[in-house]
Amino acid sequence: MRVLMVSKACLVGAYQTKLELIARSADLELMVIVPPYWRDPSGKITLEKMHTDGYQLVVDPIRFNGYYHWHYYPVLKKRLREFAPNILHIDEEPYNLATWKALRDCRSIGCKTLFFSWQNINRRYPWPFSQMEKSVLNEADFAIMGSSESASVWQKKGYRGPLEVIPQFGVSTKSFHKQEGARRSEKFVIGTAGRRLVAEKGIDLIIRSAASLPGSWQLRIAGDGPERRALKKLAVELGVNNRVTFEGTISSKDMPAFLNQLDVLVLASRTRPNWKEQFGRVIIEAMACEVPVIGSESGEIPNVIGSAGLIFREDDGEALSKHIRFLMEDEEARGILGKAGLKRVMASYTQEKIAEKTIEVYQKMMALDE
Repeated sequence: MRVLMVSKACLVGAYQTKLELIARSADLELMVIVPPYWRDPSGKITLEKMHTDGYQLVVDPIRFNGYYHWHYYPVLKKRLREFAPNILHIDEEPYNLATWKALRDCRSIGCKTLFFSWQNINRRYPWPFSQMEKSVLNEADFAIMGSSESASVWQKKGYRGPLEVIPQFGVSTKSFHKQEGARRSEKFVIGTAGRRLVAEKGIDLIIRSAASLPGSWQLRIAGDGPERRALKKLAVELGVNNRVTFEGTISSKDMPAFLNQLDVLVLASRTRPNWKEQFGRVIIEAMACEVPVIGSESGEIPNVIGSAGLIFREDDGEALSKHIRFLMEDEEARGILGKAGLKRVMASYTQEKIAEKTIEVYQKMMALDE
């Protein structure tokens, strides 16, 4: 079978390992279309060509770059006619123009269609997005949802087709693994990482919780965004600015090295009326590196961590401080949680597992008419 995937997410080099693994399937030919870059609110994301063996990675123009609802690929119809896929995997949400137009473009060649969604809040969109969404939900042959919450949302919104719950990407244990000797600091190193420094990520809570800790510690914050200045000011006000470092945006290539220098990773996301944590990818990356993790109860975080880390109630700084202090004082507990995290990743969240499940979806789609 021939599969054409359209995915701006695959600009990220670390995510491309999934594509190589999918392409290893003996009866599958894969082409993946990406834009040259994406204008993300956190900054421009440019293509990282890191894992491109076994499939065609095609760079095509994108219209309305940076507009999540309005962007689309103007030459997709031409690619569909040239490649003639059996399946078009639209790695996009069902309410945007790119997904709706891709389904229309498929009509000329009659291939099956699949969309992906992380959305875990039941949002209502104005016309024309509401109409595009309805059309996609009625016409798509299959759907992959990033979480069970997402599946529930789309079923409530009217999707009646077959679906599977599969995270968009797993973690490559070839890149993300424990690096012996990587730890260089004698201080206890707390870390947090995300693409954007925004209020809902709870970085301020981490700074406040760390400030109450005894002993020698350091907090390293990866990411950039509108809250950076306020967070720096907070660190100064709490008298810990010499213990808090802002690393800026860290590329997927450099993230394993960053994680391996941590004693614990904290994700303190807080739910908002229009947002809750959809997955928390850095959690599985840290667990793959055998770094113990602490997460809030926001969205999918508890389900991702399971029993392989520590959970605290959203915005409960006292509970977060207790969790961090416990790990500061108990090296054995850090080792136990680190190994538990790796075991959980190997069972559910490797790129191999995600690729395997995705191939199974393709096979189910091919059998739909049999």
